Amino acid sequence: MVVPPGVAYNAAISRCSRAGLHPRALALLHEMRARGLHADEYTLPSALNSAALLRLPADALHSLLLRAGLAAHLHVANALVDAYAKLSRHGAARAVFDEMPRRDVVSWTSLLTGLARSRSHDSALQVFRDMVAAGVGPDEFAVAAALSSCAGATALELGRSVHAAAVRLALDPFLSVGNSLVSMYAKTGSLGEAKMVFDAMRVRCDPITWTALIVGYAQNGRGRESLEIYGEMVRSGCRPDYITFIGLLFACSHAGLVDAGRAHFRSMQADHGIAPGPDHYACMVDLLGRAGRLDEAMDLLNRSTTRLDATVWKALLAACRTHRNAELAEHAAGMVWRLDPTDAVPYVMLSNLYSRAGRWGDVARVRTSMKARGITKEPGCSWVVANGVTHLFYVEDRGHPRAAEIYRKAEEMTERIRGQGYVADTAWALQDEGPEGREKGLAHHSERLAVAFGLLAVPAGAPIRVFKNLRVCGDCHAAIKMVAQAYGREIVLRDANCFHHMKDGACSCGDYW
Repeated sequence: MVVPPGVAYNAAISRCSRAGLHPRALALLHEMRARGLHADEYTLPSALNSAALLRLPADALHSLLLRAGLAAHLHVANALVDAYAKLSRHGAARAVFDEMPRRDVVSWTSLLTGLARSRSHDSALQVFRDMVAAGVGPDEFAVAAALSSCAGATALELGRSVHAAAVRLALDPFLSVGNSLVSMYAKTGSLGEAKMVFDAMRVRCDPITWTALIVGYAQNGRGRESLEIYGEMVRSGCRPDYITFIGLLFACSHAGLVDAGRAHFRSMQADHGIAPGPDHYACMVDLLGRAGRLDEAMDLLNRSTTRLDATVWKALLAACRTHRNAELAEHAAGMVWRLDPTDAVPYVMLSNLYSRAGRWGDVARVRTSMKARGITKEPGCSWVVANGVTHLFYVEDRGHPRAAEIYRKAEEMTERIRGQGYVADTAWALQDEGPEGREKGLAHHSERLAVAFGLLAVPAGAPIRVFKNLRVCGDCHAAIKMVAQAYGREIVLRDANCFHHMKDGACSCGDYW
């Protein structure tokens, strides 16, 4: 070649990395060094990117760049931060970032996007705040990552601030920013703002754009409108992708549209050449299970040629719990344990199913087995944001500074809705105790305490937004719906399944979640 060998290798490594030929890029680096050629500031960024995307440790390349005296080189240091962030080694990424003598927007964005990608949302948002405070203007990638973390952290007000910053910086026309805005507003329960952003977007040829809105409408209890948006998507010429069909089937499931769900499931491969994966089967099981068609759901799984994962069997287990089919639930739980013996979900669901049936001996057996194997379940918690501060609650939690007020308000809520006909459904109580104790336990579930605090702290006229990490129990759903009517408030409760917009005694989910 007429160019120096080092330059040729650098060009080849860079091209292979950009083309996704990552093993070849690293093989070229090895060959280059075997020939006695030195890696430089042009070689290492591409090699680091390939190593990170192959999930290979970046330590050897880090040592190489240190020996080459390139640690202070901005382009190389940025690539190292990015590599560690992609590998979810946030401590290492932060250490490299902190030691950089100079940082630019790429440095900040690499750290921010890595944290957002690995769902370390609070840390990502703190990096975004620090970036702005340092006087570094975020680019479209930083804004998109920050919005993604706002969605993950359910930080609606902060998301609105990031939106305002994007407008000021003229970044809102970027497709990645628009997509992130639609997703952020939809995932924080502000569907009107999601639709406004969507309608204002100049370009909507990306399936991510449409899918964000389809999923958003489905999660907010408006499944039929999700299907209408999908129809608009197809008519616009934008082709759906794998994720679009997850959103569609989720919408059908939460709206009880069994026939539509079957039709879309069939059309995936027949009309669009997309082979259904475990996520689609999980949605179909959920759809059929909610409708009480457990035999059809089981038949679908038996006929599947896809390798099914634990998510599919947990969907069947949830349906069995709803319809109190203990025999099939035990089979589904066994399949989950075969795939993941450490998963706590089957223990919890079986315990719930047995407790609702009054089978306290079986409840004790499941709990003993769970304890003996050292498996712990995720504790249920709920939170409310008031005046920019997040207030977290657990069941029967008395750690809040205003606990006495909160419990008085919770008792007041129960008395007020009892006067409107509320009767506690103690089948949702998980303890084998007397009726009075079980009813009291339900009244102090984390979501009820969060609502009580919301009534005290959120100004009248503003929605009370409560978030829960697990599925809301049936008794709390009924009670909070009545609380919304009794106090003339709108309560937006997002649980692990969907949003519940409660107002005037009705819920957007139609009591079908």
